[in-house]
Amino acid sequence: MSRRFVNLLQDGETLEEIFLLADRQLRANRNGDSYLLAQLRDKTGQVSGLLWNVTDATVGHLRTGDYVKVKGKVQLFQGNLQLILTRIDVVDGVDPNDFVAKSNANIDEQMARLRELLLAIEQPDLRVLMEVFLDDQEVIEGLKQAPAGIRLHHAYHGGLLEHILTLAEGATRLADLYPKVDYNLVLAGVFLHDLGKIWELGFDTSFVYTDEGQLIGHLVMGVEKLNDKIRLTEQVTGRPFPKELAIRLKHLILSHHGTYEFGSPKLPMTPEAVALHCLDNLDAKTNEFVSLIESDPNSGSNWTPYNPNMQRKLFKGGGADWNS
Repeated sequence: MSRRFVNLLQDGETLEEIFLLADRQLRANRNGDSYLLAQLRDKTGQVSGLLWNVTDATVGHLRTGDYVKVKGKVQLFQGNLQLILTRIDVVDGVDPNDFVAKSNANIDEQMARLRELLLAIEQPDLRVLMEVFLDDQEVIEGLKQAPAGIRLHHAYHGGLLEHILTLAEGATRLADLYPKVDYNLVLAGVFLHDLGKIWELGFDTSFVYTDEGQLIGHLVMGVEKLNDKIRLTEQVTGRPFPKELAIRLKHLILSHHGTYEFGSPKLPMTPEAVALHCLDNLDAKTNEFVSLIESDPNSGSNWTPYNPNMQRKLFKGGGADWNS
């Protein structure tokens, strides 16, 4: 019997299915009674599951990353589908490919194209720096597996590589339009800006923040890794790495979120930094919009449910042939 994926769920149906437990929280309702809020995921999306009248003793054995079989009913609540559970049990012997989303692209081809773009950088010290990074197998394997985010944009295996490559391709296409922007520097910043996510995130099964990721974050981790590689670059070239170039690279990493409210410790203060921020924001937001539309299980509606992160609903369309 084929499994019932998240994107196929319908309001009112009774369900008995296996999911990946992406997150679990024990909460209290208005009466002070405890309930379990479980985030249940498969490769098509994620849905919340609620199990009433529980105690820490009855659900304390459940861990993030467990595969769980749940029984319950699908319910539409405030525009979102959720599961009202009657049972949740840990299970073994499942196919992980059903539960972790992956990029549809060829990872090796993407990696080869990114390498080609980075090694075409003309500035000698910058090109050697890129070579030093690309010689690090931890970096390469991390790029091939890491998501770019846990729930928002490019939240699937290989998502980080896909995101970086899209930005790199975008930078090469814009170079002729903005000739006063140093696109050698932008390309290096594209590669470096989210590289710290390889260590910020855990992505073996469920996508979670590592302890180091929670305490430090990918911006600082990226700068730390850059400092290490600059020292190795100096050993390879036999000369000091240009001081201003190092500062500009660090600024690209630290300012790419664009605003203080989105966690950027510095605002973009160079043409290259603002170009990187705009490219990053364009790709992240576009990918997030498309992913939310494609993964919305409410097939009967022209709109997605209200998304609190975006503070809006998204229009999916009514199926009319408007584009012919």
